[in-house]
Amino acid sequence: MRILVIEDNQTTRQYLQKALQEQGYEIDLAENGQDGLFLALEGDYQLIVLDRMLPKLDGLTVLSTLRNAGKQTPVLILSALDSVSERVKGLREGGDDYLIKPFALSELLVRIEILIQRKGTHSEKLTSVLHVADLKMDLLSRKVFRGSTEITLQPKEFKLLRYLMEHNGQVVSRSLLFEAVWDYQFDPQTNVIDVHMARLRKKVEFDGLTPLLETVRGVGYRMVEQG
Repeated sequence: MRILVIEDNQTTRQYLQKALQEQGYEIDLAENGQDGLFLALEGDYQLIVLDRMLPKLDGLTVLSTLRNAGKQTPVLILSALDSVSERVKGLREGGDDYLIKPFALSELLVRIEILIQRKGTHSEKLTSVLHVADLKMDLLSRKVFRGSTEITLQPKEFKLLRYLMEHNGQVVSRSLLFEAVWDYQFDPQTNVIDVHMARLRKKVEFDGLTPLLETVRGVGYRMVEQG
């Protein structure tokens, strides 16, 4: 398996090369964003380890360019920028994981293994349409249907429902939903999520249809596929 490491710090770059080669990976290296982007676009990699702060082209520019070009290679971002807003920004640009520097090698290796396994398991299942029971969301047309009935959603409602459908069956905390949809840190005093969830329920569970949105008291919400 081939991994591309884009890292400008020579010590870190060599450390990653040695550690990953010891795990049996073939490693290509780039010391700036421009060279890294060229290799990422031209090469066939199972994973890219991408430093956030790079010369010539910064990591987020490399990442967004890759995604806009249709490259879906898993990307693990390495960064000393540890704020929630920076982590969210990196993930929203298309990063698959975000690891703060300094990091433990054991954690890095586990994250790499998980990303590669996830890509291998689900690559054939990537789709632009999400389904939960008789609820369908088309990500390209941004249309939502319950059975044959189209549901009109506001932008935040669409993002909220999409996140829950993508995590179907999982309990999602209110703080995670807040960061995913509103893109900033959760305020425990706000009721904005409860208000949006109430509106979403009315639209998705109209006319007494089977409930799909479940409140997990004290934790958050879950999309449940019933019937």
